[in-house]
Amino acid sequence: MKRNIFIDFAYLITLAATLGAVVVLGAIAAPVIFHAQDILNGAALDSYNAGIVMAEIFRRFSYWIYFLAFFIAAYEMVMYKNGQRDAIIFASSATALFSALMFSAVYSPKIISMQGLGAEATQSDTFRNIHFASELDFKILATALLVLFIRRLMLLKLS
Repeated sequence: MKRNIFIDFAYLITLAATLGAVVVLGAIAAPVIFHAQDILNGAALDSYNAGIVMAEIFRRFSYWIYFLAFFIAAYEMVMYKNGQRDAIIFASSATALFSALMFSAVYSPKIISMQGLGAEATQSDTFRNIHFASELDFKILATALLVLFIRRLMLLKLS
């Protein structure tokens, strides 16, 4: 069985790039956007409008997340078929797939639709709970991507 190192490399780069994007969006972009009034002189961006901007960023990022989910599923199925079975990889790839699809197909559209109802809808307990769940899901995605990246790198080194 001949391995294609370029596909393995592309997979690892995709995992690492997505992990980087998740960290940058969650730890850098979101705090800056939601605290724009501290940066902007005289211009204020209220919480509702900051949420609209952030939702658009996440909506666009969802296209990448869908690609990631497809790539993880395809790559891991091929590796499984080729006999590279590993419990850590199975668990982390399943978690990454689940959390990626939950974020892109459930949380982001639900948050955007609630924002479309107006600022009052974003003050509800339902919105806060969905937003909290999406933040938690994003953290789970980051952790799963990190574990999957490290484990795949370890297995690549051993082969």
